[in-house]
Amino acid sequence: FWDFLILFFCLPVVIFNEITKKRLLGDVSCRIVPFMEVSSLGVTTFSLCALGIDRFHAATSPQASARPIEQCQSIIAKLAVIWVGSMTLSVPEILLWQLAQDTSPVSGIVTEYCTMKPSSNLPESVYSLVLTYQNARMWWYFGCYFCLPVLFTVSCQLVTRRISSTEKKTECRGTKHSQCESHLNCTIIGLTIIYGLCTTPENVCNIVVAYMSPDMSKQTLDLLNLINQFFLFFKCSVTPVLLLCLCRPLGQAFMDCCCCCCEGCSPDTASSEGSADSKLKTEMSSSIFFDKPRESPPPLLALGTPC
Repeated sequence: FWDFLILFFCLPVVIFNEITKKRLLGDVSCRIVPFMEVSSLGVTTFSLCALGIDRFHAATSPQASARPIEQCQSIIAKLAVIWVGSMTLSVPEILLWQLAQDTSPVSGIVTEYCTMKPSSNLPESVYSLVLTYQNARMWWYFGCYFCLPVLFTVSCQLVTRRISSTEKKTECRGTKHSQCESHLNCTIIGLTIIYGLCTTPENVCNIVVAYMSPDMSKQTLDLLNLINQFFLFFKCSVTPVLLLCLCRPLGQAFMDCCCCCCEGCSPDTASSEGSADSKLKTEMSSSIFFDKPRESPPPLLALGTPC
């Protein structure tokens, strides 16, 4: 859902800015777009960590195949912690960016762009915190939003495989359950690989810009920033598709929902035909079990003479 928000809100703003050189929604978009993009990194990071912990518990549980299904309230609580935590860590992005204008010396056209510069109207304590965040932003990105999910997922997978092999739990589990566990592990690994590949260019660009920005032109910096944003959009586009393809129960549930929506939007004739067919199938299937005459109980032996 957060990936959908990124594609629905941030992508049109970036494309509009590149085409018209005007910032859609002005200063608001300069603050909200980075906030949502960094929040997206946080949501993905902490979700991968939570999924790694869940797979570890599934592998180390003594009765993993008979684990009860987690309650909806527990899942919502975990999602709320992930979302609120990610948005809280991204609050400095709102105070860090602001809208700026520049006039082209060749054409004389005024262009609008977002610059990373805290406002001087902030309180002194808040201003110092934002400056500290700006100075440590590169390593914060690299440590929290790249190293943490990758290393956490890899370590959880290695520990899970080691425990599963030493305790030989796969022998006492059913084949269907072991296949489901392997599919879930492959899903998490695939999501981590996509996330790592899409965030690597941004971290490399951040390190390069931090140490070589005085020697680079503004056009080069804007191009690097645009490349980083489109890698983020690519990650947001590929992640749901990969999740639906690798996680078969989720993909099947998604297809069932789409089929139900298509049947609901179809004309009444189609629905009546479908209902008639389903009724016929039900009758035919029921006839297999209920149309067969029951065997009558054996007659009671008569007591006395045949008369």
